[in-house]
Amino acid sequence: MRIVREVEELQRLSDAERAAGRRVALVPTMGALHAGHLALVAEARRRADLVVVSIFVNPTQFGPGEDFAAYPRPFEADAARCREAGADVVFAPSVEALYPHGAETIVEVERLARPLCGASRPGHFRGVATVVTKLLAAARPHVAVFGEKDYQQLAVIRRLARDLLLGVEIVGVPILREADGLARSSRNVFLGAEARAQATVLRRALLAAEGAVAAGERRSAALLALVRAELEKAPLAELDYAELRDPESLEPAPAALARPALLALAVRFPAEGGPRAVRLIDNTVLRPAAPQGEPS
Repeated sequence: MRIVREVEELQRLSDAERAAGRRVALVPTMGALHAGHLALVAEARRRADLVVVSIFVNPTQFGPGEDFAAYPRPFEADAARCREAGADVVFAPSVEALYPHGAETIVEVERLARPLCGASRPGHFRGVATVVTKLLAAARPHVAVFGEKDYQQLAVIRRLARDLLLGVEIVGVPILREADGLARSSRNVFLGAEARAQATVLRRALLAAEGAVAAGERRSAALLALVRAELEKAPLAELDYAELRDPESLEPAPAALARPALLALAVRFPAEGGPRAVRLIDNTVLRPAAPQGEPS
């Protein structure tokens, strides 16, 4: 496995692979890799001849008071995991390599970035869209692989790839969970024992809504009330949002669901040994069955 730190070196490598008729895949990460990231690498391996994993903690997607400085950076362990997972290249640029002195260009997907995490983290998706565009320009992949846990991020990246005519396939991989249902996340390590135990409430809330829809509930307000009631069973949980949205446009879902709807959650828990909260996200797409006689 090769470690590359300069943009130009990665571009030359990718160009050579393309010229030889081989497919290139990119898996963008911020490091602190876990099994969820390795599932993305495995999907990339199935789709390409050369798999590039980028490891870059992007400063422009962190807001004031967020955990940029504390974000874990176990590079040697991450590189070993990439090697074991079958990656061919780890791209680990410096901040200066991706944001050279005087850089002033940003990429912003306006409408999709406004709700959900965009409402509580202003500027976050501007940073995401900008760095992903830079990573795609550096790796020049045929396909880029992302997790569906960050559902809004995936929607933003799909839109920017289409709008900017980047010619790259954006692939989403289903959420990978711990045995107790908690979505895998690099931020889980910041949870103390009690907060970690209570964090499973996110999955329970999603399952409660799925069960209600399967039983025939279609009222958005009733479903959200059920979700909030479940989340309230975790005393340490502080709700950021619980919302129903159109899976494609991210516009608010109608008062009565007739089509699939994204149920998205963001919840904060106390961090172990520090004042900053740990913000966890999770989601599911609720799929109400069509009435008999109508196509689903």
